[in-house]
Amino acid sequence: MLTILKKVLEQRNQFISLLVGVPSYETYVKHMIEANPDQQIKSRKEFFCEAQEERYNGKDGKVSRCC
Repeated sequence: MLTILKKVLEQRNQFISLLVGVPSYETYVKHMIEANPDQQIKSRKEFFCEAQEERYNGKDGKVSRCC
């Protein structure tokens, strides 16, 4: 039962992240390990800030516009 609940919560978090346009950090890490093992992996904060900048033209993870 606990395993099922954990899986449901993970899927919910992934859905919410995709809904607001934030890509999955775990997917990014997996991709970097498989495709670019010689490159340094960004921290979760660096990854999030970059995603925010790309999507909302924000600086340092702060949103400067809504659309």
